[in-house]
Formats: sequence, C-alpha cells, structure tokens
Amino acid sequence: MQQGDAIPAVTVKTANDETLALADVSGPLVVYFYPKDDTSGCTREAQDFTALTDAFADAGVRVIGISKDSPARHRKFTEKHSLTVELASDEAGAACEAFGVWGEKMLYGKTYMGIERATFLFGRDGTLVQSWRKVKVPGHAAAVLEAARAL
Repeated sequence: MQQGDAIPAVTVKTANDETLALADVSGPLVVYFYPKDDTSGCTREAQDFTALTDAFADAGVRVIGISKDSPARHRKFTEKHSLTVELASDEAGAACEAFGVWGEKMLYGKTYMGIERATFLFGRDGTLVQSWRKVKVPGHAAAVLEAARAL
C-alpha cells in the first residue's frame, strides 16, 4: 500500500459475524492489523485504541482492528478486556494479503508466517493518507489520532 492508494476491495467479518466491505466505509478510516487476540502487545494496542475511542469519534474517524482470529474469539477478547474498539476477522487472509501485512516473521530464531503489526489511515475520499509499518505499541494510538485529526 502506497500513499494515494484506494482502500482495497476486501471484506472482513465483524465481531458480530456481519460482513463488512472496507471499501464501503464512508469517511476517514483507520485500519490496524495485529497478530493475535489476547497477547500482551495486541491487548495493549487494543486498550490504547479503546481509550481513544471517543477522541477518534469526535474527529469523525472510524477505527477497525483486524486479525485472523475468529469473530467468536474477538467477542471473548472484547469482553475480557472491556474493549470498545471495533474488531474484525480476516480468517481467510484476503485483507492481510491486500494490505501487504502477511509475511515471514521470526521469533526466538524460528521463522513462521504471520501478520505484521501495521496501521493505515484513509481520508474521506477512501485513499491512503498515511501508513505505519512494523508498529511499536507504546504511543502508537495517540500518534494515529494526531494524524487523523489533521485530515
């Protein structure tokens, strides 16, 4: 994904098991990808976006977090941590592929395929305004909010 690219025409499942076409979302949109529900970094990121839910809403920006976890797992994750950020499931991996976040990763010397933590900010016209790759969680949600407010 490069600046100016349109939101990919892919669908994801919401935590309520409803189909959501990302390209059909109107207005500014933040899409963030994370590896797995209920892991320390992913939980912290979801909590940080949750803490800023009202600020994003005030800025007119919708935020959607996407992983390959199932909608049922998203519901459990949301309930366990009292999350308000919207989560969506990409079990088949089409959104991960379209956004270029699925690839080789390494952990403890072992190579495996997984989701790169990345965030994408789309403007009112549905084109990519800014992206963050290989995200470090501390302070990230606040930085995304600052960029979103500048739209």
